[in-house]
Amino acid sequence: MTENQTWVTEFILLGFPLSPKMQMLLCGLFSLFYIITLLGNGVILGLIWLDSKLHTPMYFFLSHLAIIDISYASNNVPKMLANLLNKKKTISFAPCIMQTFLYMAFAHTECLILVMMSYDRYVAICHPLQYSIIMSCRVCTILAVTSWACGSFLALVHVVLILRLPFCGPHEINHFFCEILSVLKLACADTWLNKVVIFAASMFILVGPLCLVLVSYSRILLAILRIQAGEGHRKAFSTCSSHLCVVGLFFGSAIVMYMAPKSHHPEEQQKVLSLFYSLFNPMLNPLIYSLRNAEVKGALQRVLWKHRSR
Repeated sequence: MTENQTWVTEFILLGFPLSPKMQMLLCGLFSLFYIITLLGNGVILGLIWLDSKLHTPMYFFLSHLAIIDISYASNNVPKMLANLLNKKKTISFAPCIMQTFLYMAFAHTECLILVMMSYDRYVAICHPLQYSIIMSCRVCTILAVTSWACGSFLALVHVVLILRLPFCGPHEINHFFCEILSVLKLACADTWLNKVVIFAASMFILVGPLCLVLVSYSRILLAILRIQAGEGHRKAFSTCSSHLCVVGLFFGSAIVMYMAPKSHHPEEQQKVLSLFYSLFNPMLNPLIYSLRNAEVKGALQRVLWKHRSR
């Protein structure tokens, strides 16, 4: 690089190229979705904290999932809402890189937490007599800490590789937040190593966990089919169906985003899928667990009954 080379100190987030009226409408709609996300996941956390019947490994991991969803949405959505209202849609270099790091860290951690939840269901259904021993408090804590540590470490690797690149212009990010692939397009150097690491990390954090989840649930399905009692069938399906819905939403959108053939408008498609990750998925998760899980509905009724009886 030459000595008189100018360096980018801030980026412009192009967001969604829509009319001002449509942007105001989307701002109101997305604000409502964001509030539902915070309230829904907050209720899940509150129920798990208040109801002793939910102090189990399954809901221990579910509480981590709720924390991830709140953090995930709060990392991207407030800036997106501000940009929908303001004409100036800039973000400084350091906050942009921090947003990229947090986005990757929460995404990686959610993949691993979903694997831990599937393993918990596998042990509960396939090895019920050893469940309390295998999924002890110590083991659950180690699994959760490992998930957060691995997710954060992989995100840190991506950020370190980004920081080694020069950014000397252009400075327009064709996205509503600092998504890693959109940021890399602005680098003034070869990003081959970054893309190789992203591909390798995707195989490790997406394909690997998905395979483990599929193996766990194939074993669970076989175990359920061997259950004779109808009540046993119902309870087994009740505890697993909500988790399968969440897994399907998360990994399904990830597969479409990273493995499906590119469309004629890949960048616009990427924005929509990132919006699903950032807003819709965190909003739907607590609704799925509250509507499809009898234990969560029962806990909500008990908490409301206690509140009314005071």
